[in-house]
Amino acid sequence: AHCRRLIEKRQYVLDSDWGDVQPSAEAQNRYLETHSWADYAAWHLGLTEGATEETKSRYAFVMGDLRRIHRSGLIACQYRAAEWRHKDVELAAHELLQLLDARSG
Repeated sequence: AHCRRLIEKRQYVLDSDWGDVQPSAEAQNRYLETHSWADYAAWHLGLTEGATEETKSRYAFVMGDLRRIHRSGLIACQYRAAEWRHKDVELAAHELLQLLDARSG
């Protein structure tokens, strides 16, 4: 829902190098100083089974820089989910990527 809202508001980046723009541990810590765990969770497509609630390791498949959605982030989510056979995440990332491409086209 969070990602869809950002796409509809045109809060996205179409051309970025995900390796350069994905949130660092420091950026994530800064974000959590002023945002809730629910806000942090909204930037992720998956949960890590067995990880403790309200820890950064609990959330997987981040899709933006904690400010905007990145097309490269959605592509990375889709690729990693396919690689690790997380079909639900792979399909969600694909659907969001299609929405982003349709909206930005």
